[in-house]
Amino acid sequence: MGARPLSPRRPWNGRRVLLGVTGGIAAYKAVQLARDLTRLGAAVDVVLTAAAAEFVRALSFEGVSGRPAFRDLFAAGDAALHIRLAREADVVCVAPATADFLARAAHGHADDLLTTVLLATPAPVVLCPAMNDRMYGHPQTQANLEHLGQRPGYSIAGPATGPLAYGEDEGPGRMLEPEEVLEHVGRALAAGPPWVGKQVLVTAGPTREPLDPVRYVGNRSSGRMGYAIAQAAWRRGAEVTLVSGPTALEPPVGVSSVLVETAREMHAAVADVLPRADVAIMAAAVADFRPAEARTSKIKRGKAGARIELELERNPDVLAETRDRRRPDAVVVGFALETDHLVRNAEMKLREKDLDLIVANDPRDRDAGFEVETNRVTVIDRSGTVEELPLLLKDEVAERVLDRIELALAGRSATGA
Repeated sequence: MGARPLSPRRPWNGRRVLLGVTGGIAAYKAVQLARDLTRLGAAVDVVLTAAAAEFVRALSFEGVSGRPAFRDLFAAGDAALHIRLAREADVVCVAPATADFLARAAHGHADDLLTTVLLATPAPVVLCPAMNDRMYGHPQTQANLEHLGQRPGYSIAGPATGPLAYGEDEGPGRMLEPEEVLEHVGRALAAGPPWVGKQVLVTAGPTREPLDPVRYVGNRSSGRMGYAIAQAAWRRGAEVTLVSGPTALEPPVGVSSVLVETAREMHAAVADVLPRADVAIMAAAVADFRPAEARTSKIKRGKAGARIELELERNPDVLAETRDRRRPDAVVVGFALETDHLVRNAEMKLREKDLDLIVANDPRDRDAGFEVETNRVTVIDRSGTVEELPLLLKDEVAERVLDRIELALAGRSATGA
């Protein structure tokens, strides 16, 4: 997500998030996290430990969430506060989770509001460790994390490796950035059947076909649509492999990325992953042609003359030529970028390449297609049903496409296919 504008959307919109904040320098990140969760449509209840209040104030969280932050286990007029917060939460996220807090949580302590909520909640719990690298590496901390990670409904998010507090070296123990924590919270909210345990392959981005060591033939694909699909599938609980051409995007959180440059490299990577995939979503904009000869030295302008002739040859059709690598029960989705006869050409591609769904769009459509955050697509399934979606953020288009795939997976399960 990063600097992208945030607005209410799935799976955060309308959900209740309890954000626990413990006493580490990374507590400043929790203020941004509370703000971002609120902008995504969540109602955020913040619980501060006594040590956390030494780093950040309750008023800061109220300012970004519009809701009061809590500190006291025994609050006048609300004696069962811990029970109420525990029951109302759809997910509990502790960020940062210090070494002391992890030790108390692992041993089932209930000596403050946050640990008491943990013992009372049926909601999934996301713990985001943050501490000095030596504290993180201590055998007792590792044992506590292992124990907590084995609890049903608990997940450990991080830590990252990087700069620690002032005067410290770089190392493991840095809390994940807020945009990464958001995705872990999203997975805790969204993961479930039929996605949990499914292997999903997504292709994204353009390919670059070298002309010489400096220049290449390519297209304007940003990769945003494929990256949004990969991230949304991971949030739903799938194990996702993203095969991506060159983009300027950050890798999706939790997703295994395979980076390629050319169409032939993408063909090889897809052929390798496809036999393990329950779902394959081919969103990459693969170059249809490549220069017949890639020069080993830069073509000098002064020596090329007024014109240069470029001979092109066909690239492999990744979607069609890996067809024999698909599992018989896999759900396969293609994308079609069409400037003419959008539905007719997309239906033809669906039949020729034996797809379950195809997602078609026109790059000339205003605010849709290349290099923008939104898209307007038409989804066509194997039965010929055509669904025209309105202009949506690509994140929401991803959710709509996965909704359709979910129906296909449910149908396969019902028929035993």
